[in-house]
Amino acid sequence: MSNILKLSPSFKDYIWGGNKLMTQYGVKDMDRVAEAWVLSAHPDGPSYLPDGTTFADKLAELGANAMGKNCANFKDFPQLIKLIDAMSDLSVQVHPSDEYALKNEGQFGKTEMWYILDADEGAGIYYGFQKDVTRAEMEEAIRTNTLTDILRFVPVQPGESYFIPSGTIHAIGKGLLIAEIQQNSNVTYRVYDYGRKDAQGNTRPLHVEKALEVSNLTRAADPAEPTQTIVEGGVFTEISSCEYFTVTKLEADGTVTIDNPDSFMAVLITEGEGTIDGEKFVQYDTFFIPANNGEVELSGKFQALLSEV
Repeated sequence: MSNILKLSPSFKDYIWGGNKLMTQYGVKDMDRVAEAWVLSAHPDGPSYLPDGTTFADKLAELGANAMGKNCANFKDFPQLIKLIDAMSDLSVQVHPSDEYALKNEGQFGKTEMWYILDADEGAGIYYGFQKDVTRAEMEEAIRTNTLTDILRFVPVQPGESYFIPSGTIHAIGKGLLIAEIQQNSNVTYRVYDYGRKDAQGNTRPLHVEKALEVSNLTRAADPAEPTQTIVEGGVFTEISSCEYFTVTKLEADGTVTIDNPDSFMAVLITEGEGTIDGEKFVQYDTFFIPANNGEVELSGKFQALLSEV
């Protein structure tokens, strides 16, 4: 276990957040917790080791070998993992590509994936457009506050996953608890926010012109079919893959081993409990395994998301 890092999150209290994560983590000094950044080297919300060291500082100490040869083309750590508790609807938003974000924001763009942890009855997501639209049609829908009428609304269930490439207009609906695995970026262009006001009576800023420049105007693609590998003690299901992350769902009832010679691996426990190399874990515990760590043994009855490059 000596090379495996157990991480604690930073918390965010955005206006749409709820109390599920507050209860889970025993947060006492916030009115709500919208997001827990459970594995983050981003300065806007670092995760921490038990001794208070930031994950970013520990990565710098470990060096590039901890990321693995598959990450050789990434200057910075490529991923950020969050838990998201949406008591209210999130804004309709879009994220730019790397090329646009580096030119205009000085950081990378944002491709992400969502794994549905919990969903109230009827809860869902907005995910791209129902059909191909023109820029003029999108602009008119924003101007008339009818944007959601032309977006694709998808009712969701726990256990489902959705891939959100940069340029895909989207929104998480109220009543959802989601694990998000994304590029290490915090660039968001807010397009529509339901006219909400904060505690001071102010509306949140919109970024309409930039959103119009980066949005993919074609119909949203259907989710890809996952692929499964059954082993003694568990089932591995690859649920999302791109150049920034490959995410595998592990459903275990017994003991399984994982090995990651070419990339780091992040482990987020989504259900159940067990042990990782002998150390006990519970729901939402998050671990970082450096590349070339060797075999890691996970035991118990649990589900987890494994993320690597």
